Amino acid sequence: MKLRELFTPESVKLDLVSETKDEVLKELIQLLRLDEKSEAILFKTLKRRENLGSTGIGRGIAIPHCRSLVASKLRLAYGRKPGGMEYAAIDEAPVYNFFLIVAPPLEVSNQYLPVLGKVAQFAKDPDIPDILAGLTTPRDFLELLEKRAP
Repeated sequence: MKLRELFTPESVKLDLVSETKDEVLKELIQLLRLDEKSEAILFKTLKRRENLGSTGIGRGIAIPHCRSLVASKLRLAYGRKPGGMEYAAIDEAPVYNFFLIVAPPLEVSNQYLPVLGKVAQFAKDPDIPDILAGLTTPRDFLELLEKRAP
C-alpha cells in the first residue's frame, strides 16, 4: 500500500491556524471528519501518546500517531503550519509539517507500523521539507506523495 492511497484532498490542510500543540492536534483530528465525541476521545488518546514523548521527529516534521477505537480503519491526515510552531521536537526546532496517523486497536491488514515507517522514511528525504513548504494546493501534496513516497 502506497502512502498516496491513504490521503484524500479533504485530509490535507496547508494552512493550519493553531498556535499550541493541543490546538494543532485538534485541528488535525478535524481533518478526519469524525463526530464530536470521537474527536474528543481521539484527542485524549493522542495527548496521552505525546506525554510519553514528543512525536516531533526533527527537521520541521511531527508524526502524531495512536491506535483508537474511534477508527474503524487506518486514517491519515496532513497539516502544514507555514510559520512553524514549538512542538518539543527531538531537535528542538519548530515544526511545520504534521502527519497524523490513527489506526484501530486491531487491524487485519496490520498496516499501522509499516505506514508509520513509510511516513518517517518519506520525511527523512533531505528535499522534502523544502518541497512541502512550497506546496500551494492539497492536490500538490497528493502528487508529491505519488512521485516521492514509498
